[in-house]
Order: sequence, then structure tokens, then C-alpha cells
Amino acid sequence: MDKVLKVGLVGSGFIGDIHLASFKSWIHNAAVVAVTSPHSAGKFAEEHGIPKAYSDYREMLKDKEIDVIDIGIPNYLHCQVVLDAAKAGKHIIIEKPLCVTLEEADQMIEACKKAGVLLMYAEELLFAPKYVRAKRLVEEGAIGEPFLAKQSEEHPGPHMPWFWDVNLSGGGVMMDMGCHSIEYTRWVLDRPKVKSVTAYMNTFVHQGRTQGEDHSYCVIEYEGNKIAMIENSWAKGGGVDDRSEIYGKKGHLRADLLRGSSLLTYSEEGYGYAVEKSGTTRGYTFTMFDEVWNYGFPQEMQHFVNCVLGKETCMVTGDDGREVLKIMYAAYQSAGEGRRIDWPYNPPVVNKPIDLWKKDIK
Repeated sequence: MDKVLKVGLVGSGFIGDIHLASFKSWIHNAAVVAVTSPHSAGKFAEEHGIPKAYSDYREMLKDKEIDVIDIGIPNYLHCQVVLDAAKAGKHIIIEKPLCVTLEEADQMIEACKKAGVLLMYAEELLFAPKYVRAKRLVEEGAIGEPFLAKQSEEHPGPHMPWFWDVNLSGGGVMMDMGCHSIEYTRWVLDRPKVKSVTAYMNTFVHQGRTQGEDHSYCVIEYEGNKIAMIENSWAKGGGVDDRSEIYGKKGHLRADLLRGSSLLTYSEEGYGYAVEKSGTTRGYTFTMFDEVWNYGFPQEMQHFVNCVLGKETCMVTGDDGREVLKIMYAAYQSAGEGRRIDWPYNPPVVNKPIDLWKKDIK
């Protein structure tokens, strides 16, 4: 009989709820046994039947029964928690983006290697069933050699206040959702080496809420005549819009992650998580069923559990998260300087990626 891994959640917000649902409903050889949050751990644990709750994550790390730490907290907190978890000998799954700076990324990766623990970068689009099928079609040769991958994720804006504060998040929509688009298109194109990055971004709608960009467009040129085009928005109404197109020398395909598996809904009241946070589900929207599954969260968690148990090789690691962050650095610098950023690329040292676009943010 397989060992059942014991998981501790760091964070009890929106993403913690999704990860917990994945473990409880689909994962057969792992169980969430603890949660930590400075404000709501006790309430979250009571509501969801989690045995242990901690207000300080460092206390949870002392629990020798816990095998895996699942981190879903604001970006600026990622690095220190990973360093402490690695020192405690815990395997780690960390939500995107990996962290805020490349210097932090290097510390995290080195600490996990030194401690002999896994560091998995949680990019759920690599596990979303429809997008996985698209990748498999490419691998099967259905469209010939791929040369262009497009991906966009757009919605009216994030659900938690800290996303809007660039000093906590590191940037705007590029940091929030551009990381999804970058890693998915890298994966589809078989992770070639970058040649150049060109980007444009601006704040069109939410100037009163954030100093970050609320719409971004980026072109990534890879070696081997391959291109990725990514577009991300916090300025597009009507719920989440998530889609991908892949062009090959003998065909092409299009995957709409949500529209093909949703209900067209009109609501004057709003519904679900979004209405609790921002009321963005009023009017016409596309309502997902089995949203957690269709986005690939349970499949992602099962893969990581299997990796910890030695059954699979981790397909998206801290090194991938670092490469995504480096590309985002280049995107911000490109938008800030109005030019293409070529490789080899040695990014400037900054406090946060958005400083490469707007140098006067305090």
C-alpha cells in the first residue's frame, strides 16, 4: 500500500481553498493535516476538518509528520518560507510566480538542492486536460513541427487586495497571469532557448487601484525559429477568458479552456468566489463546472505527490519558475525602454520586476 503523504498548507486564501479541494476530492495518497495563516488558520481548519492550525508557519514546520509544504501566499513572502521549509526537510510546491526577484529564485533553488528536497513550480496550465490534449496532439505530429504558440488569460482583475499592490506582488498582470502564458507556451514549444523578448504594457482601466499594468502583450522569440505571443489582461470584463492557439507546419489547433466546458449564465446577483470578492459575476458570464479539475489543479497535485514518492520525474521545477521570472524581467524592461531585449541577457538588479518598467514606484 502506498504511503500517504501528509501536507501542510501555507495560506488559507483563495488558492489554498482550491489546493485543499484538490487534495480532498481527488488525491488518494496525500492528505492535508495542517494549515497556517496569521489571521484565519483556526477558522479555515474548523470549516474544512483539518486537524491542526498554526498562526506561525515556522511552528508548522516543526511538525515532523508533515512531508510536503504547499505554499499559496503573497509573492513577496515566497522566498523566506521556501528557505525555512527546505531547512526543515520538507518537499515544497509553490504557487506562481516563483518569487519576486531572480536573487530570491537562486537562493530558493540552491537551498532546496542542498537540503535534498523537491521544489515544484505550480503551473496548473500544464495539467489542464484540454491544454494537455493540445500538447499531446503536437507531440503526436498532428500539426507538424510547431513554430508559433499563443496564449492569453484575461479577466476584470484579481480577487485579493495584495495583487494590486506592486510592492507585495512585484508587478501587475504580467506577474499575475503572464507567468501562466510564458510557461505554457515554453512547454508547448519544448522549452527552447530564448533569443529575444519584446513587450508592451500599460494601465488602461485601473489607474485608481494600482501602479501596475492592467494589460500586457509580449512576443518571445526562441531559437529554432519558434515564437510565443502572450496577452494578459485585468481590463477585460465578462469573467475569465483563457485560450491557446498552436501553429505547426502541417496544421494548427485552438483550445478555449473555459468556453467549451461552461454554462452561459446571466445573473443580477452574481455567484461563487468572484462575487464574494468583487461582484464580477453579475451579468453574462461563462460558468465552469468542475472548475478545479478543468484547470488542472488535482492533476498537478497528484503529479507532485507521485514525484515525492519517486514514481514520476518532476516536469515543472524551480528552474522553470526562474526562467519564467527572467523572461518577465525582460518583458518589463522591454516595455520600459521601448525596445527588444536580446539574449544573452543579464537583468539589472531591482527590488521588483515592475521597476524595470516604472522606475519611480515607491
